[in-house]
Amino acid sequence: MAFQEELEPEGGVATRPDDAWVTLVWNDPVNLMSYVTYVFQTYFGFSQAEAEQRMREVHENGRSAVSTGSREKMEVDVQAMHGYGLWATLQRSGE
Repeated sequence: MAFQEELEPEGGVATRPDDAWVTLVWNDPVNLMSYVTYVFQTYFGFSQAEAEQRMREVHENGRSAVSTGSREKMEVDVQAMHGYGLWATLQRSGE
């Protein structure tokens, strides 16, 4: 099955429609670790343990990939994180 490649207007990078993207949440000096855990549980439906693990990744490694999917879905997740006051971005999986 052949996929049609599209050029991304902002970077001119060829992508396939089925490329996976990830939402990254970044560490910041503002939000409490308990709040980040709460957001992960509330929005993504993570268990307490999973939310705490992802929060620890953010705190200790500077970021955590919290969701994976289509670019459109990741854009929704990034905007949701911004709505909660968290710093989040999206990027193509594997970069």
